[in-house]
Amino acid sequence: MTGQSKLVVGVDVPWVTSWSGEEITGAAPCRTVGGRLALMQASAPGAGKPQYSKNHLVRQRLTVARMLCPMCGEPTQESDRWTQIAARRCAGQLRARGGQVRADIADDRVMIDAGSIAPLHRRCVDRSMKYCPHLRASDDVMVMRFPREWIVLPLLIKAETGPGVAVAFLQLCGVTQTIDRRWRAETAA
Repeated sequence: MTGQSKLVVGVDVPWVTSWSGEEITGAAPCRTVGGRLALMQASAPGAGKPQYSKNHLVRQRLTVARMLCPMCGEPTQESDRWTQIAARRCAGQLRARGGQVRADIADDRVMIDAGSIAPLHRRCVDRSMKYCPHLRASDDVMVMRFPREWIVLPLLIKAETGPGVAVAFLQLCGVTQTIDRRWRAETAA
């Protein structure tokens, strides 16, 4: 039997973190993606040991779908959404990698690709930067406000049971007002 940790979920361990006592249960329709087939995982936060490098499948999708802070699990407000690690990519680059970016977003529009990490509250950014050794050691950390507009791209896997594909995680990309002039020059050549 897996014991309950003394670590506090949402304080000592990010709310989105998977625990060793939370087994992956297979693919099933999931409310986090509008009833689409998705990879599912048992929910028992605090059971066993935290698996810091692994997001819980359902909680990750909830953070993106509901704009919940991955650290504390509470809703973020538009005025208090921050990202720590995000890559700037043009919409055309995301499309070239298979992302289904809306047609009204031009290829040269700069996107803030937050990957599977939803925006955090500023207080949660500060707490995680203070206590997380991975974030403190990373050269890729760049804290910035998350854009007011965003798109969500499902990250799919082939379903082992049943036909088709299942959603594993949701990728979040903020839409900026910036145009990448280099992208426009390269595609015009």
